[in-house]
Formats: sequence, structure tokens, C-alpha cells
Amino acid sequence: MSSALGDRVPFLARLEPAARQELLALGVPQPLPDDTVVLHEGEPSRHVLLVLDGWLKVTATSANGHEALLALRGPGDVVGELAAIDGRPRSARVTTLGPVRVVTVRSEDFVAHLETRPKVAVVLLGLLADRLRTGDRKRLESAAHRVDERLARLLLDLAEQHGQETPEGIALRVPLSQRELAGCVGASREAVARALEKLRKRGAILTMRRRIVVTRPEVLRQTASSVQSVTDAVRRPSSSAGARRSTMDGTPGARGGSGTPDQFR
Repeated sequence: MSSALGDRVPFLARLEPAARQELLALGVPQPLPDDTVVLHEGEPSRHVLLVLDGWLKVTATSANGHEALLALRGPGDVVGELAAIDGRPRSARVTTLGPVRVVTVRSEDFVAHLETRPKVAVVLLGLLADRLRTGDRKRLESAAHRVDERLARLLLDLAEQHGQETPEGIALRVPLSQRELAGCVGASREAVARALEKLRKRGAILTMRRRIVVTRPEVLRQTASSVQSVTDAVRRPSSSAGARRSTMDGTPGARGGSGTPDQFR
């Protein structure tokens, strides 16, 4: 299953162990408190973040003030790389969702590392290509499917990638508000609230403040089935990309439902 919020294999997990440690050695470990804006939209690039533990949300604001949730970034991800590479102002704001630990690398050091390590640069290009494909799929889903279908697909993806088994069901480890869920699926908060209520009445989920537990994933699959069938063409990778992804999924650190990769702690 492909994620609605970016590729499932993060940047650091795609690198060979030696290349990963060499990159991490460029920066300084740094703890970040909850609900902290760590990168501001429109500011110049001064550093890149390599995420060790915890979660961040990437958001952007439109001219009319609407805030859209563009992505979630978690253990093993790289954040702020685009502005470092092209030298343009940052295109989004990045905020912590709970305590986060990162390694902060100066932008010039990150770019110089890519220039002298072509294999690392190619890995980063592959990640960016996967994110572009994910963006294509999200646009198609927004145009072709109802809010409840898109929301069901999102919750399934979150449960698979960021879920934790509990006595109640599969609890999503990433705390998201209704407004943030609305930003994910390209809908209003009111529309998402109505869709969540329908899913609650069908026994598919339990909801609390910034917490969702998936109790009947089969109901979500039934609701999201049309999204799955229509978007297969956009999601299907080339044979070489598929082989690379299969290899990475079998290595420690490929993100799944089992928790934070040990080598990023």
C-alpha cells in the first residue's frame, strides 16, 4: 500500500549504514519541544533537519488564509532539503507534533555533501520522485472521490504506517486534529467531522482529542475501495523502483507499524 502522506521508506533508511552515519556526523543532535515551528514558510534556508525520533507536520498557507497539511515527516526523514538545494525561500512551515529529536545540518554542508557523494544524491532524487508520485495521486483522489472515501484511505494508510496495536484496536501514533485531517484530504473541517461521525456510527473508529483508534479496518477498506481501484495507475512504480522498494522494506529502519527504527533513536 502506498501512503497518502509521502513514501513509506524514509531518506536515512534508504542509505547504506556507512553513508547514513557519515551524513549524520555532519550535524548536531538537537531536541525540539512539542508544538514548535522549526522551519518558517518564506524564510531563507540555513539548515536541513534529519529526523531521529518523533513527528513533524509540513503545512502551507494559501492567499485566503487556508492552511493545508502537505505531509508528515517522521523518523529517518529529511526536512528542508529543497530550499537548501535550490537556494529559494522555504515553501512550507514545519511544526513538531510532540517532542522530536533531530540532527541539524547546515545547508551549505548538506549541499557540499551531495556534490561529493553522488550515490547519496541519487538516493535523494529517488525520494523526491516518490513524493511527486504521491502528490499526483492525492490530486487525482481529490478530484475523483468523496470526502469519506479519501478519509477512509488516509486512515488506512496511517494505521498501516503509524499504527500501534492496543486492546481497543489500532491506535494512530501521529496526533492529528480534525483541521489537520481536513488538510490531508483537501476538504473542510466540517466535511471531515461529518465523515468521522459516519465512521464512528459504523463502528470503524473511536475518536478522542487528537487521537483516533481504528477498530474495524474492513469497514474503512470497503469505504475506500473505489479510491484504491482508480489510483492504481498513478501509484504503480517502475520495475526498478519496485525492486529498490522491496529491498528497503526488508531492511531495519523501513517505516512500518512496528514503531521507531532503532538506528534513528
